[in-house]
Amino acid sequence: MNAVVNVYRGEQVESSHLGHIAVVDQHGTLLYSYGDPQRLTFARSSMKPLQAIPIVETGTADRYQLEPADLSLCCASHSGEPRHRQRALGMLERAGQLEATLQCGTHVPRHEDSYKELILAGKQLTPVYSNCSGKHAGMIATATHMGEDVATYLLPDHPVQQRIMDVVEDITGYPKEKIQLGTDGCGVPVHRLPLANYAWAFAKLAKPEAISNPVRRDAAKRVVEAMIAHPEMVGGENRYCTDLMTAYKGRIVGKAGAESVYCLGDRERGIGIAVKIEDGGARAINPVVNEVLRQLGIDLDGAWKELHAYTNPPITNMSGTVVGRIETTFQLKPENVSIC
Repeated sequence: MNAVVNVYRGEQVESSHLGHIAVVDQHGTLLYSYGDPQRLTFARSSMKPLQAIPIVETGTADRYQLEPADLSLCCASHSGEPRHRQRALGMLERAGQLEATLQCGTHVPRHEDSYKELILAGKQLTPVYSNCSGKHAGMIATATHMGEDVATYLLPDHPVQQRIMDVVEDITGYPKEKIQLGTDGCGVPVHRLPLANYAWAFAKLAKPEAISNPVRRDAAKRVVEAMIAHPEMVGGENRYCTDLMTAYKGRIVGKAGAESVYCLGDRERGIGIAVKIEDGGARAINPVVNEVLRQLGIDLDGAWKELHAYTNPPITNMSGTVVGRIETTFQLKPENVSIC
């Protein structure tokens, strides 16, 4: 059984989470694994950095003078804080579009103060509060810039989504005819690929010189540098993505995905890491990523220590008393296999 996490109540194991891990270098060599590195996976929001690349490639970012913080928001699963909402609306305004153009749907934002203010004001939730509003604003801006139908920007056969498919094929190294599509929580297509190919993609994001197309290489570099410069836009207060990139001060680029997926790249060593928790249990993912970083020896004396709150976190009861803990259980297996 490929358990990656045990959940303890007292000193007894109450639950376990199975998982899969792939560590791949920029050349497409699987270096380490756990579980099934070829597990077909919807990476969900972990794909947002790839989905943002056409915003730069098409000239959309330059035409609408998108700042690095805007590009970072295009890669975000943000908390709906005022700074997130303002930037999403600002991108739409520069493209001559209204908030009503967003088709990402609505949900209660993670930022509780923003939601409380909305309730006290007697107002309704709107799409800009969605954690995906930045991504959708970028897609809408791209369709506007290219003179394409904005009303259908989220459909799989729309040029916006077809350009994204081209990027996914190129950077993951996985043929598009093999890529299976689903529909993400925000309505756009989401791609199902082997976990190891996501790790390879993030290795390339970490070392863009591994991307052969010079235009795409420059676009990928610009997107990654935007995320690194503005990690607060990728998540928000007390969010792992933001805290991870802040702690590593430019070395790590990382992005979470729904159903307990995490992808990150180490810009110093040129490796990518992809993790999938089998049951989608969100409580397991951050401790597992921290443990992968520990086992790989990535800045253990500095940034990793700053992220200690995410390592084997305690389980508390309703009154806040510690009654257990989450503890990682896996050991990475060395590999030396090409996935190309």
